Formats: sequence, C-alpha cells, structure tokens
Amino acid sequence: MYRTAASRLAALKVSNPRPGSLIPVSKHQKSLNHTHPYGRASNRVLTRFASSTAVATQSSGGLLSWLTGERSRQSSPLDFPLEGVTLPPALPDYVEAGKTQITTLPNGAKIASESSPSPAASIGLYVDCGSIYETPASFGVTHLLERMAFKSTSNRSHLRIVREVEAIGGNVTAGASREQMSYSYDALKTYVPEMVELLIDCVRNPVFLDWEVNEQLEKVKSEISDASKNPEALLLEAIHSAGYSGALANPLMATESSINRLDSIILEEFVAQNYTAPRMVLAASGVDHEELVKIAEPLLSDMPGLPLHEEPQSAYVGGDYRCQAEAESTHFALAFGIPGGWHKEKEAMALTVLQMLMGGGGSFSAGGPGKGMYSRLYLRVLNEFPQMQSFSAFNAIYNNTAIFGISAATSSDFVSKAVDIAVRELIAVATPGQVDQVQLNRAIQSTKSAILMNLESRMVASEDIGRQVLTYGERKSVEHFLKAVEEVTPKDIASIAQKLLSSPLTMASHGD
Repeated sequence: MYRTAASRLAALKVSNPRPGSLIPVSKHQKSLNHTHPYGRASNRVLTRFASSTAVATQSSGGLLSWLTGERSRQSSPLDFPLEGVTLPPALPDYVEAGKTQITTLPNGAKIASESSPSPAASIGLYVDCGSIYETPASFGVTHLLERMAFKSTSNRSHLRIVREVEAIGGNVTAGASREQMSYSYDALKTYVPEMVELLIDCVRNPVFLDWEVNEQLEKVKSEISDASKNPEALLLEAIHSAGYSGALANPLMATESSINRLDSIILEEFVAQNYTAPRMVLAASGVDHEELVKIAEPLLSDMPGLPLHEEPQSAYVGGDYRCQAEAESTHFALAFGIPGGWHKEKEAMALTVLQMLMGGGGSFSAGGPGKGMYSRLYLRVLNEFPQMQSFSAFNAIYNNTAIFGISAATSSDFVSKAVDIAVRELIAVATPGQVDQVQLNRAIQSTKSAILMNLESRMVASEDIGRQVLTYGERKSVEHFLKAVEEVTPKDIASIAQKLLSSPLTMASHGD
C-alpha cells in the first residue's frame, strides 16, 4: 500500500510541476529526443503524464481520496442506455418442450422421440424385462446381462464396438432394474444413424462368447464382494426379499450360488424368451421423429411379435431380516408396503412428496444451503440426537406396488432408541394436523424442482420416454405430474401414511 502511494505521489509531482520547475528527463529520454528531431519520444512521455493529470484534476475528494482510489473518476450514471448500443431481444420466460411422438410398428415394437435444439442426442432401447422375470434356474441373469451389454455380436467384435463408439465421441451405458432393462447411447445428433444401428445390433444380436461370459462372471463376483461391504445396499435388497412374496423378492444382484449356474446358454434362452418386439421401446431425446422411424424401422420390423407375457405377480407380506456382523455401526431399515404403484398416480405422487417432506440425510454431511436442512427428519432427529450417523426416508415405486420406509445408522447401544424414534416420526406424519402447510409447500416445491432439473438431462429425458411408454403405453407430459404434485394436501399425506402403517412391517438390520 505504501509503495503504491509513493509511486502515485511521484507521478503527481512530475505531472503537476511547480511553476518554474523543470520536468526531469532521463539520459535515455534525451537520447531519444536527439535521435527523433520531431520530438515523438517527448510527446509520448507528456501524453502518458497527461492521463495522470486528468485523473488528478477530476478528483473530487482531495489528495487522500485520490490515493485510496475513492471517487477518483467521475463515471456515467447507469440508469439510461448508452448511445448507439442496441440490446438483443429478451429470452422468453417459457420455452415449450418438444412434443413426444410415438410410432408402433406392425410387430408391436414402439419408437418414441421428442425434438430438441441441442446439438446432441440421447437414444435408448428399453425392454420390459427385469429381475422379476427370472426363475430359480436363471437367478442373476439380468445382472450378468447388464455386464454383457455392448460385447461381441454376430456382426461386430467387442473391439470394433468400442472403436466405433470412440470414433464419434459417444457414450454407452446399460442398466438392469427389477422391471426393465435399458441400453443407451449419447452422442452428437449428426451420428444418429450410426447410434441407432449399433444400439439395436448390440441388443438384438449378442453372441455371448464363452470367454467373454466367464470374464464378466469374475467381475460380477467382485461386485458381490464389494456389495457385502455396503450395508445400505444390503438392507434395500433385504427389504425386498423379506417384504415381498413373488417376483419382486427376486434378488436384483446375482448371488454367489447363482453364479455357478449362469452360462451363455441361460443368457441366450432368457433373451429369446423376453427380448421380443412388443416389449421394446426405442426412445430418443433430441432427434426428429420421422428421421428416427426411417432409420429404425428396417432394423426392428423383422423381430418376432410374440404376444405379451403377463407380468409376474408379487404380494407385499412383510418380514424380518437380521445380519449379525462385526461393524462400527449398526444399520437398520423399517419399511411398509402399499398397492397401486405408478398405475395409481395420485398415491404415487403423494408418496414422493412424503419422502421429500421427511427427507433426512447424514449428520456429518454439510452439503450446501438447503440440503435437507428443513426436512422433518433433519430438524427433529439429526439435530436433536448426535448419536444418529444417518437417518433418512426412502421409497421404491413399481408398476403395481410401492414400499416406503426409514433407514438409519447408529451405534449398537443406541439402536433400540433409534427404532423408537423412527416409529415416532412415522406415526407423526400419519396424525392429522402434524404436518403444516408451510412444511408441505416446501416439500412440494422441492419435488417439482427435482423433477424439472432431472429432465434437463437428455439421457434422463430419453429414459423417461422409454419407461413411461412401457408402463403407460404413452408419455404423459411433465405438466401432468407437476399438477399432481401441486394437488397433494396435508390430508393426502396423513392418509397415505396411515395406509402404510396399516400394512405389515418389514425390518432389516446389519451389525451388532
């Protein structure tokens, strides 16, 4: 600061000499003046100091304010537009999303897409086939199919598939859930023909080479070993296996006993039985629909159009699962079931808002502003009981059923108290008048925000199209779901919570 002030004072003395004083000129400047008879160097020096003089002259706060930089120059007011500057038109407050168009081929396969101004496109092939379609002889097959995605086909080697994806800067992913399988491809929309052709080839024509299957089985074993060290994932699986009777009790992840039975023959039989045209949807975000149909129809029209299989039945019955383990913390989950699922939209939306209302999280996760800080479980549990390491609500909604519950982690000597706290919180939301409108409005806005922000992703939008078409046979607009969320009332929250508590309890625990 002092050096800056001293340099400014030196400049001030030079730029404002006393009457009769001479401006000191260095030897270098004298030589320049001698070399250039027209005085260009001298003019340059004087011009440089002229700006300092102008600043000092325009200063309105005295020497001290000039040194500190306060009000050192008069600036133009900002309350009127500059002359000669034309502002561009403002962006519209709302841009209508592209309409979803659906084309059903004669064999039952569906092609659905929405347009987008984005230069990239996301395309996915979704199959109405998940772990609920497994039999005791094929347990774990969908987990292995997820690992075998984009491996060798009858037309391409695995190496060629990798090179083709890399050549266009694309990104491919695959996922297995309890009700559906998904294969997606994301790249620039100029490569849509290549994306569609490779995607369909990988789903329709896998060859399941023995050495590739064995290689992936080893990776599945590694995933099973890693999952055994993740209590949260284990409890969610245990809630399904203990709480459901029927298809939803099937494990989503392969088990050690099932790995020894899985091979290429079981994979081929499962794909032949379940990967049929009526159970497939090719969904895309950011692609012109007519162009997509023109490209995909020849590749899908010759698939077998077998009649739809009836979805395997599941019934929520409740149950108990205990896993004794030496661990620093004890994890447990309490869950309840409710029929309806996505086919009862009003209850599904109420369940989603209830999960957002209760919220929760980890007691040691600061996160960002508003990260669960106003949810009931955060305010009423995590802030009150330092023994709780985590405490949060969860839900899982399927086509015809759903589960809702609370999971927690704490020390072994506080588990019984933590269970009582979880029961207390569930009873509280089921009691009319315990949830006020302010809390509910915050949960509703958070739910709407989560829906809209997720749909900003092309891949999520493509997945939303595919899964909705498989579930409803159409894609319902986002406004439809936002309206359903807005219509949730405190009475709806109490009613859905009462229905949950009237169902059998499922409890799972891991630890001491």
